[in-house]
Amino acid sequence: MKTIKGPAIFLAQFVGEQAPFNCLEDIASWAAELGFKGIQIPSWESRLFDLRTAAESPGYCDDLKGMLAERNIKITELSTHLQGQLVAVHPAYDQMFDGFAAPEVQGNPAARQAWAVDQLLLAAKASQNLGLTAHASFPGALAWPYLYPWPQRPAGLVEAAFDELAKRWLPILNAFDDAGVDIGFEIHPGEDLHDGVTFEMFLERVNNHPRCNILFDPSHLILQQLDYLGFMDAYKDRIKLAHIKDAEFNPTAKQGVYGGYQSWIDRAGRFRSLGDGQVDFNGIFSKLAANDFDGWAVLEWECCLKHPEDGAQEGAIFIRDHIIRVTDKAFDDFADAGTDDQTNRNILGLS
Repeated sequence: MKTIKGPAIFLAQFVGEQAPFNCLEDIASWAAELGFKGIQIPSWESRLFDLRTAAESPGYCDDLKGMLAERNIKITELSTHLQGQLVAVHPAYDQMFDGFAAPEVQGNPAARQAWAVDQLLLAAKASQNLGLTAHASFPGALAWPYLYPWPQRPAGLVEAAFDELAKRWLPILNAFDDAGVDIGFEIHPGEDLHDGVTFEMFLERVNNHPRCNILFDPSHLILQQLDYLGFMDAYKDRIKLAHIKDAEFNPTAKQGVYGGYQSWIDRAGRFRSLGDGQVDFNGIFSKLAANDFDGWAVLEWECCLKHPEDGAQEGAIFIRDHIIRVTDKAFDDFADAGTDDQTNRNILGLS
């Protein structure tokens, strides 16, 4: 067993125009002061990070790591959630997702998709240059508008969507394999990979690719009413990243999983700051330790009520207090009788 690394924090929800959230040096210092040991960097945030330079310049990466080391901070992973989303976009979402792309490719779905793939290829090389072994992303979605089977889905529609999704991702997965980096797809509503069944459908189509893995986030599973602890056992060999995020699900006579088109604060299922929701984190951290998870416990703050800075401050303490320092001996070693093979055979009557 391994002791989980952490606490760490995903910076995407904190970046802004005001100090200390507008440059990597200052936001890293802020995170360190709160007790975080690692940061997960959103690669699209030019205020923090230059993805292309990181892919092309090992020196830039060394300087970045050195600056962070001075603040006792490490990079846990890079994230391409926004770019990964654009690898596969159903036309119904063209306008809504266009803002995720560079201005020069907006309004041009083919150019936008090519740009997104290039971003992922840069991320593979940048991760390698930074000495990272895992990467966080979304897979995108072609079948999501057809989640509910009414009107009846035409035969082969979902299969065609997953075939195309795999076709687009396979070269990217190969590039990450060349770089020695795992992709952890966040299992998330809105993505074609939103539960275990859909992950397996995709995994089969990419030929069980060794770099096709999972970013585990219990909040998205509790809102779907999945057994998230059982999920951890089912996919323990594929879970390479973890977002530590809380949520609650309180169905009423008027709404349930679908949320009734309500705002986050009025939904039956809501994201909450750590400790304010219903996720069994004692169980989760026990599973991570027992399943030999070799990654970081990364806070992803999303809450419809609490201020983000309070969520971050409390989250660092929450994760630190939940990380299990794994034991290096059995609790009953004191009672070891010191028997040998022959004694064991004698006990069994096999002499």
